Parts: sequence; structure tokens; C-alpha cells
Amino acid sequence: MERKNKVNGRRATREWIVQFLFQLDFNPEPIDVALQDFWEEKTPIDREKKYAEEIIKGVVQRKEELDAKLSEYATRWNSERMGAVDRTVMRVALFEMLYRDDVPPIVSINEAVHFAKDFSSFQSGRFVNGVLDRIRKELDRPARTPSKPKGQ
Repeated sequence: MERKNKVNGRRATREWIVQFLFQLDFNPEPIDVALQDFWEEKTPIDREKKYAEEIIKGVVQRKEELDAKLSEYATRWNSERMGAVDRTVMRVALFEMLYRDDVPPIVSINEAVHFAKDFSSFQSGRFVNGVLDRIRKELDRPARTPSKPKGQ
């Protein structure tokens, strides 16, 4: 995965998120220590660093729940059998779909497919799209627009 010194934008931030979570899967360490080390090499703008840390911590905190959901919707595939990149990008997308009302589910899916194709294979992109789209169809929110805050 290519390293970048500065980031401005969600796609680049998601790339860092995927890199971080992929790394953490293979080299588990306390999240705060890992984040401190990770940010030493990067200079994100505050908004993107905040977003990245919210997603990273959320995925780590809900990893078992996310993996169970992925296993449920990935026909004949337990999350442990999935490729590490595929599993990582789907965890990020699924977390956004379930817990980030400011991100339309279709955006999360498209980003996950993009990273699966770039970092894994074309077939991975199709697999990731299929699993996440099945989950999206079960969500109680619009696929293409952010959810409105409650009370509006």
C-alpha cells in the first residue's frame, strides 16, 4: 500500500483506515499505542484524523459483531476464511453503514469495492459488493443519501 504524507478527503482517509486495521489484525497492540505510532508518519487535517479515529475505534470495538454480520450475509463464507483485505474493507464499510448516518450506504459500498479491487483482486470487488449490497437491502435507511438527524 502506497504511503502518503498528507491527506485531505475521505477516500484517502479510508485508505489509511484500511491500512491501519489491516496492520492491527496481524500485529495486535493497544489501540492508543498503535494510533500514536501510526500518526507519527502522517499529517492529516484535524477533520480527517478525527473521522479516521472514530471509524478505527468503532471497528475495533465492534469487530465481533461486524464479523458475525459479514459471516451471516456471505453465503458459505465465515469471516475467518475471507481474505484479510476483503474482511478489513467490509468491516469499515459495514461499520459506516450501521453506525455513521452521515455516510450514505452506497458510498461505503463503493469505497469498499474500490479498495478490494485495488488491494486484492477484481473478484474481491465483486464479492465485497455482493455481501455489502445484501446487507444494505436490510437497512432501514436510504441507500444514497445521509440520514437526517433525529428531530428534523
